[in-house]
Amino acid sequence: MDPISTGLAGMALVQKSVEFIKSNISTANDIRDIAGAIDGLFAGEKQVQRERFGSKSVLGQTKDAAHSVIDAKLAQEQMEEMSILIDNRFGYGTWRQIVNERAKRLQEEKQRIKEQKAAARRRKEEFQEAAKIVGWVVGGILTFVVIGMILAISLRG
Repeated sequence: MDPISTGLAGMALVQKSVEFIKSNISTANDIRDIAGAIDGLFAGEKQVQRERFGSKSVLGQTKDAAHSVIDAKLAQEQMEEMSILIDNRFGYGTWRQIVNERAKRLQEEKQRIKEQKAAARRRKEEFQEAAKIVGWVVGGILTFVVIGMILAISLRG
């Protein structure tokens, strides 16, 4: 997906999420009723930011600078509006709790991935070490077999 369509998809996701939250906030019994839309809001805003700060050609940076800055500002405005709406509906600090919990879970996921990579690296190193030992043992056995064969042939002759 190219950066422009990523940004457009991000803004579309932000808009769709905002519309859903606005139309369902008054009937939501708890935050779970709109959780999917909140996740979509964060995902869309992340796409907009990625499009804005992602790698682009020099021509693309100047051509789309205004577009990406405005999209990012609009996404931030929508996020702010949703924070107010959610705090008004579910109590002051709800939005902050959502943001903090999301950050905590993202950090835990990064840590889990880091630990998985470290474990995979350890397993690979252990396998390589075991393969090296097996190679030395097989090489040693072959050396003794070859020496034994050479001695047996020379003693016969």
